[in-house]
Amino acid sequence: MIQHLSTDTVIIGGGVVGLTIALTVAQRRRSVILLDPEEPGSGASWGNAGTIADYAVLPVGTPDVLKQLPSLMFDRNSPLAIRHAALPSLAPWLIRFLRQSLPAPARRNAQALAALLGSATQGWEDLAVEVGGAALLNRRGCLYAYESPQAFRAAAADMAFRRSLGVTVDLLSAAELSAMEPTLPPMAGAAFFPKAVFLSDPGHMVGLIAEAARKVGVRIVKARAQALERRVDGVIVSGPALQVHGRRVVIAAGAHSRALALNAGDRVPLDTERGYHVEWDMAKAPVSRPTCPTARGFYLCPMAGRLRVAGTVELGGLTAPPSPHRIARLVAGARAIFPDLPEPSRSWMGFRPSMPDSLPVIGPSRAGGEILHAYGHGHIGLTLAPITARIIADLLDGKPPELDITPCLPSRFA
Repeated sequence: MIQHLSTDTVIIGGGVVGLTIALTVAQRRRSVILLDPEEPGSGASWGNAGTIADYAVLPVGTPDVLKQLPSLMFDRNSPLAIRHAALPSLAPWLIRFLRQSLPAPARRNAQALAALLGSATQGWEDLAVEVGGAALLNRRGCLYAYESPQAFRAAAADMAFRRSLGVTVDLLSAAELSAMEPTLPPMAGAAFFPKAVFLSDPGHMVGLIAEAARKVGVRIVKARAQALERRVDGVIVSGPALQVHGRRVVIAAGAHSRALALNAGDRVPLDTERGYHVEWDMAKAPVSRPTCPTARGFYLCPMAGRLRVAGTVELGGLTAPPSPHRIARLVAGARAIFPDLPEPSRSWMGFRPSMPDSLPVIGPSRAGGEILHAYGHGHIGLTLAPITARIIADLLDGKPPELDITPCLPSRFA
């Protein structure tokens, strides 16, 4: 028996981006059905570092990363690694990534990211109040900690570039860092982003967004969207035992969006970063704000009732099982900072939608504006959810969005 549904707008994807779009669109008096085969917010939207990273203006691909790429990607212990079995399928993505890591494209991508991120914190301040989650928003800033004097000296140029793009950042001496986070072992110094905020429980916050969306009429249907078919009066979204007719459709399925984009007529070079975290249950975390020991590639995150250690990048697709080595590396890295940590309480792996230029895909399909794209946010999906939602809602209303989305259009890959 096939279930037939109809609505004004279909949102495909129940992560933080899809849910925030659904809430924003429904508030503008549109009927909305959201489709996802899993519980809302149960993927990367739950397992992330919780940072609203308005300072994350550097793309993953930069000239410095390009120089280090062979050692980074083929060293099992590096913060950025690749599963060797996935290399043939990743080759086209990697070629694009190499091109985007050259000086001119990397600078252009950084400027585009900075433009998107400028109002990220305010967007989350507003959203948190709106959904009743203001108490989950912490305003203690974020730290990049440098373990060697050489790394700390090298950070000066990086931070100067971020400042040129509008980021507020202070360089802290070893003594200033120790005063701020006294439980950390001796470090050479740190970069402090005082305006950054973080969520003490990302999963709870996403749950509040889902609840708010339901209250304004969003119907959340647990189903997998597998195909799109344009009709004169809209689009048919079909999946197992389901057909939904929508006047407009938004693809917001994160790392699972590539096949749907192709079905819509857009060949998008989306691939998957496999992200990990481990957690230790404890009444009080040993740090009071997200802290990234930069050489190790992860964040120490003080979550509600636990310490979460989240991060590293593994390119390896959607089907391979979690890598025990990556989890063990996170545990060993955390214990290098805090030697008394016991066995972790749990571990997790999720999928980030990764673009070669580190820019999300936001905007209308090349084949027609009845299908819109909203995915590919990489490490900043949580950060950019409210901004992406407003852009998509404006496009659905036929209004120019508040930001120039030219760098994010799917047509950039033509």
